[in-house]
Amino acid sequence: MLRAGELVAFPTETVYGLGADARDGRAVAAIYAAKGRPSFNPLISHFADADAAFAEVVPDGRARALAARFWPGPLTLVLPRREGGRIDQLTGAGLDTLAVGVPGHPLALDLLRAAGVPLAAPSANRSGGVSPTTADHVMAGLSGRIAAVLDGGPCAVGVESTVLDLSGPAPLLLRPGGVTVAALEEVVGPVARPVAWPEEAEPAMLRSPGMMLSHYAPGLPVRLGAREVGAEEALLAFGAPLAGAGAVWNLSEAGELAEAAARLFAGLRWLDGEGERLGLRGIAAMPVPEEGLGEAVNDRLRRAAAPR
Repeated sequence: MLRAGELVAFPTETVYGLGADARDGRAVAAIYAAKGRPSFNPLISHFADADAAFAEVVPDGRARALAARFWPGPLTLVLPRREGGRIDQLTGAGLDTLAVGVPGHPLALDLLRAAGVPLAAPSANRSGGVSPTTADHVMAGLSGRIAAVLDGGPCAVGVESTVLDLSGPAPLLLRPGGVTVAALEEVVGPVARPVAWPEEAEPAMLRSPGMMLSHYAPGLPVRLGAREVGAEEALLAFGAPLAGAGAVWNLSEAGELAEAAARLFAGLRWLDGEGERLGLRGIAAMPVPEEGLGEAVNDRLRRAAAPR
């Protein structure tokens, strides 16, 4: 199916991806159409190993050190395109850089090896919606729009890959995710962060997926930093839950950030469905510490809560 230009969703260690041959412009265009995704938002190209990825981009010593440490795994590197590369311009939204990675899920790696092609694969959901962490989540949003989904069970990490831009002199964090900044800094030293996330970003500023301000959004509005909750709200809890909510999903009763990351998107989806069924007016999210994987969890929650 992939070699024929069709779309196939598959699991990674982070979320389910919607895969198409990254060299085939028509197949990549079908991803944008299925997701309703803005054409200027670039896609990550997935490869079976670091050598295959680096055949399409120009790595430096930092990139090779990070690949040796974290690939296969939830790290995406943004690097200059290699002249004469095979990845279609649409995959990278026409930029002079590409976002590349090697997924850490055995089924994803088996698929990449069997297909023999690099796969452009954003999260397998409608653009701006909650990312899928099960095959059922994929079908709930994309049934009838894709050729197949490989069911690899629930995703272990649950938030998308960390995206690090190495196209400039200083490593720049474009998206926090499954690899913490502290772990990156052990390899490459200080990692810079954008001064601010632009509310109306110019296309040239979107050098990786996940940089749109309103992103990962359920249907119900999300309220952050909840210290109290009403019966008309659903609660996204962390640790001991607040009393009085109309529905509750606990990211981690023990207050563990890894468990919270793995349960985040499933929780937003469940609360959105329950909230609609019960006539609730929104989702109240309790505070999550801004450390380690909590940085990625809070990034997704801020985007879920952003103005639509």
